[in-house]
Amino acid sequence: MPVPASPSQHPSAGAPRTSLAARAAVLVTSAAAGGAAVALAPSGASPWTLAVVAAGWVCVAVTVLVDHRLLHRARRATAERESENSRLKAEAARLSAEISHLAGVTLPAATQRLREGASAADVLGSMPPPSDPHLRRLAHTVATLVEEDVRRALVLDGEHRAMRAELEQVAAEHERFATETLPAAVARLRDGRSADTVLAEVDLPRLPALRAPAESFIRELAHSERRAAAAQAASAKALSRVQAKAVRMLADLREMQERHGEEVFGDLLRLDHSTSQLGLMTDRLALLMGGRSSRAWNKPIVMESILRGAVGRIAAYQRVRLHCSTRAAVSGFAAEGVMHLLAELMDNAANFSPPIDEVHVYVEDRSAGIVVTIEDSGLKMADAAMRRAEEAVTGRVTDLASLQGTRLGLAVVGRLAAKYGISVNYRPSSRGGTGVVVLLPLDLLAQQRDLAPHETAPRPDAIPPPAAPAPAPLPG
Repeated sequence: MPVPASPSQHPSAGAPRTSLAARAAVLVTSAAAGGAAVALAPSGASPWTLAVVAAGWVCVAVTVLVDHRLLHRARRATAERESENSRLKAEAARLSAEISHLAGVTLPAATQRLREGASAADVLGSMPPPSDPHLRRLAHTVATLVEEDVRRALVLDGEHRAMRAELEQVAAEHERFATETLPAAVARLRDGRSADTVLAEVDLPRLPALRAPAESFIRELAHSERRAAAAQAASAKALSRVQAKAVRMLADLREMQERHGEEVFGDLLRLDHSTSQLGLMTDRLALLMGGRSSRAWNKPIVMESILRGAVGRIAAYQRVRLHCSTRAAVSGFAAEGVMHLLAELMDNAANFSPPIDEVHVYVEDRSAGIVVTIEDSGLKMADAAMRRAEEAVTGRVTDLASLQGTRLGLAVVGRLAAKYGISVNYRPSSRGGTGVVVLLPLDLLAQQRDLAPHETAPRPDAIPPPAAPAPAPLPG
């Protein structure tokens, strides 16, 4: 890029002529002075004066010529230095312009193209190169570094995408295992299948990092389920023996009540009632363990006998008042279950009401079946307690670990209700406490022709004699 020179860089044109005239004037003046000296000298000294003047003038002339030569050389050197200075300034201006163009235009454009995927050689070949070799080398170095950075960024981006995809796959596999595979495996294990069978049936995670822990977890869960099932089976077996003993004791006590006189009848009756309560507790535990009740019936039982049998199994039987207005009967296959369910609800109502208040039980015929209403006069149940009770009687609570030791009765009610299709609902009682409405569906009721023509109801404190006492079977 051309740079205009400053005015001081151009020497004046009249300077050499002035310097030459001054030198000529010096020579002329010295010659005139010498001539005057020769003219004024005596006649005898004229030759010698002329020689001296001539020699002096020659010296002056030589001095003037040498000075002129040196001055000319100095001026030429000065001009050369000024010319070199101008050239260097022009070169510096050109380099500055090229650097500005390289930094502001060339390199940004090259970087953009490199990021778009072009190679450094193609980018540098398509752009005008700088005239300075150092700038060309700089541009080549920068383009190469940017190309390497872009390539490295692409590699890192690919690795990042791969890792993100792998993490998403891990999350999806984990979600599927937690929401689909694990519940299915637990259900199959609780059905009694082995760990190998379950592992072959369920969809395990495909990733090795998840598959191995999933298999180990399912095998450990299978081991825990086997231990729990064995413990439950052992408990059910032991309870079945206790149930059989309780039933035999009841039979013996009733036989003794008929055989002995009035003096021991009251004691035998109390033992009979205590044994009935023991039977209720053992049946409760057996049902929770997957067993069955200790009694079975081969004929329908009228509703009044069902109620009296249920009342005879609870401790506060003297506080229960029955209001039965139906002659319907419950089929034999469901009679024991209905009796146990009503006994649990009556026992719960008696336990949560004042000991001096009565518990009233009403039985009515409806088109959908038989409605049994149990009302107490205790404190009104809180909303949270009401929700827990309603959840318990639905039969959906099957985990024994979630049950409280003092709240097993409602869990048994829920299992029996789910087994026989019985509806159990809570509501506030008109007596100030809590009411329970039980609907026995029509398929649990026997036809009138199945009833014995002259069937008598059992005593309020005892249940009907069992047709075939049998211990509860082991859970399958």
